This record gives sequence, structure tokens and C-alpha cells, in this order.
Amino acid sequence: MSGDLGTILVTGANGQLGRGLIERLARRGDATRVRAVVRSERAADTLRGLPDDLRPEIVILDYGDAAALSEAARGCRFAVHLVGIIKETATSRYQTAHEDSSRSLAAAAESAGLERIVYVSILGTDAGSANPCLASKGRAEKILIQGRTPAVVLRVPMVLGPGDRTATILRHEAMAKLLPMIGGGRAHNQPIAASDVLDGIVAAMTRPGLEGSTLDLAGPESLPARDLVARVGALFGRRPIVVPVPLFLVMALAWIASKLSKDPIFTPAMLGVIQLDDRVDPEPACARLGIELTSLDETLRRAVAAEGAP
Repeated sequence: MSGDLGTILVTGANGQLGRGLIERLARRGDATRVRAVVRSERAADTLRGLPDDLRPEIVILDYGDAAALSEAARGCRFAVHLVGIIKETATSRYQTAHEDSSRSLAAAAESAGLERIVYVSILGTDAGSANPCLASKGRAEKILIQGRTPAVVLRVPMVLGPGDRTATILRHEAMAKLLPMIGGGRAHNQPIAASDVLDGIVAAMTRPGLEGSTLDLAGPESLPARDLVARVGALFGRRPIVVPVPLFLVMALAWIASKLSKDPIFTPAMLGVIQLDDRVDPEPACARLGIELTSLDETLRRAVAAEGAP
């Protein structure tokens, strides 16, 4: 798509996807601008470190502060909502991150007269889910879809791009000799290239007929996690031996850890999201967005092999 998109409000802009979106929009070669919203000086510093030609306007605020968010949205045409967590801690709650931030954004968008909101959610989201993360995400989606400002929800799985933490983890797993995997790595992943998600976000902002849509945007292949690691290992001539770890045991340990620590490494809800089977047909979403998917092998070469063998 060509043409000036005006000023775009991006919440949660300090994450990997947010920084990728900032770069994508900055390189359009037109007058498109990004107003990046983050909630702390530390988060802002990750954006201040960007090259001068990529650095956006930065606003620091509490996502639950509708008045402050309304002020930040003044003069913007679109909003891209990237705020979200999969692990809840004592200081970071699902309701605050998902529902409260979405409610504030919906009010801010209406007040500022935004044309559309794009919300990046996760596959498997359902307001009726027994998993508190997926249920909270589902309620956040409803808040935005039912708001006065037209909204588009993009549900995505594992996102892989150069420098992503997930890509680094995959590479380390592939290089291991023995690899413990929950349930033997049978849960299906359907990873998507970060560049494809960015294509989807840009299209979702202005492509006609998408208002009120919820689209499952995933990669072209769904495969067991152990097979995904094997595909990565093949890039380096390695194949780890998978050691199955029972899911019930890991869940029990996560439950205990969540009771003993304010910030455990894993929580039951987080594990439930990670172990969710991703098996969707991405073609309907791609057709409506007008984008093409990068093959899994090419995604892995760009995101994982690009870092080089250790």
C-alpha cells in the first residue's frame, strides 16, 4: 500500500514487534509518523536508542489512564495496540494489561476521532476459556470490537524475526544434545514470520471491509514443536535427542512456583498458552488482508540461521 498514513499511535511499542513496525513505517518514504506509547522510562530508552531516521515520537503513560491516552491519540489516524502479557505476576495482571488497556484505548480512540484500531492478539483466544490469559485476551478483543471506533483483531501464533528472543531460544534448543520437552514436544506450533505480521498490521489499518473482523493470521505450516526444533537443527547439521517431560509434572511445579514467588519463571496459565495446539487455516486471513506468507524454511533461515552457529 502506498500513500501517507498520517500519524499512527502504537501502544506497547518497545517490544520486538513494535520496534519492527516503527522501522517498517519509517522506511515507507512518505510522511507517515509514529507516536510510540510506552509505560516507563526504561521502555522509552529502548526506542531512544534507535537510529535518528527511525526514532518515533515517544509518550510515557499508564495504559489504564484514558485521559492521558486520549491526549496521546490527538492528531492520529490509526492505532496499533500491541500491549499484552502471557505471564501474570504480582505487578502485572492480565486484566490490567489486556482489558483495562483496551477499554482506555477504545475511549481514547473515540475521543480523538481515530479511523481504526488494529489489535494484535494470540491464537486460541476465547473469552470463555478456562485459561485466564486466553479468557482475558478474549474480553479485551470484545471491548475493542464492540467500541465505537472500527477495530480489526489479528490473532497470531509464535512470531519469528531476526533478533527475536523466541528465535534465539529455538536455535539454542536445536544445538542441544539432549533436549527436555514438555509432553515430548507434541504440541503443534504454526510460526509466522515477523515481516508477514507487519504486512498484516499495515493492511489491517486501511484495507476496506475489515471493520469488526477477527482474523487468525498464522504461518503456512503447523507442526509438532519437536519437528520445528528438528527443522532448525537441520540448518546447522544438528538433531537433538528429545527427552519427554510429563505436562502434569511441569504444571504442578509451575503451580508451586506461582505460590512461592511473585515472579515465577512459569505459571500454569502461561504453560497453557505455550502448549496450546496451533492448527488454523491462514488463507482466509491472508486473502482478506491481501498478503502472502513467507515459507517456514525461509522464515527459519532469516530469523534463526541469520544469527549464525554458536
